[in-house]
Amino acid sequence: MDIFLQQIVNGLVQGSIYALVALGYTMVYGIMGLINFAHGEVVMIGTLVAITVTGSLAAAGMPVGIAGLCGLVVSILSCMAIGWSLERVAYRPLRGSPRLTPLITAIGMSIVLQNLAMILWGRNYKTFPPLLPKVSYEFAGAHFTLVQVVIVLLSAAMMTGLVLLVYRTKLGMAMRATAQNPAVASLMGVNINRVISAAFVIGSALAAVAGVMVGSYYEVAHYQMGFILGLKAFTAAVLGGIGNLVGAMVGGILLGIIEALGAGYIGDLTGGFLGSHYQDIFAFAVLIVVLMFKPSGLFGEKTGDRA
Repeated sequence: MDIFLQQIVNGLVQGSIYALVALGYTMVYGIMGLINFAHGEVVMIGTLVAITVTGSLAAAGMPVGIAGLCGLVVSILSCMAIGWSLERVAYRPLRGSPRLTPLITAIGMSIVLQNLAMILWGRNYKTFPPLLPKVSYEFAGAHFTLVQVVIVLLSAAMMTGLVLLVYRTKLGMAMRATAQNPAVASLMGVNINRVISAAFVIGSALAAVAGVMVGSYYEVAHYQMGFILGLKAFTAAVLGGIGNLVGAMVGGILLGIIEALGAGYIGDLTGGFLGSHYQDIFAFAVLIVVLMFKPSGLFGEKTGDRA
């Protein structure tokens, strides 16, 4: 039972990160019908920018907590700029093209961002400075740290804020109208270009926060870290129902828990043949099963058919 509860805690933390990244996928898909495969690289760049800014300010004598906050702000602004640039330069000119064209472009932009990060930060792993005290707590035999608590609470706050934005503001109403029928929304006065850009910018801001969370949790970053993280977040979005905000959140949490439980028990299930480092098997097995038996995801897809 202690192992089970511990893996549930680990899964909630990891799932919270997956959920934040998955929201970026599902927002863009819900509005444009596009899978932005460069989104994982936006997370990676957010992490590396935060490491650079935080490390530089901390080395200059600034308290680590304030330096980390500055790193988070710069990371968010940088990722928002990247998200806006991706939409404006890479995707907007292809709007109306066959669906395969922007998909290939998204993969190409992922490779471009990954290589750009390799040029700027090098091939070696970067160490993320600890932003919070390494305090450990215990509940019912499960141990968790202050960093894990902050990750779960901050993720919940940001997901709640996004839901309120989408369902309680004029911008959210414009997003939902564009997702339902962009042609009619445009006739009713909605600036389609501005709404789509806002979706990319908001999703990229969430990606930056998720990147700082990953860096704080694992305390390392690498120019290739966004690839697998992006695939897992995409799996979470598909699991919950891509195009559905609540589905992306639930899918991220479920995927994190499934992966953590799999990592905790895979040794017992295989008689010690496989270790916990094979946990990725469970994430992609979930993707295959969902695509085979329920391709619309647990919550279905709530975007309207394009006219």
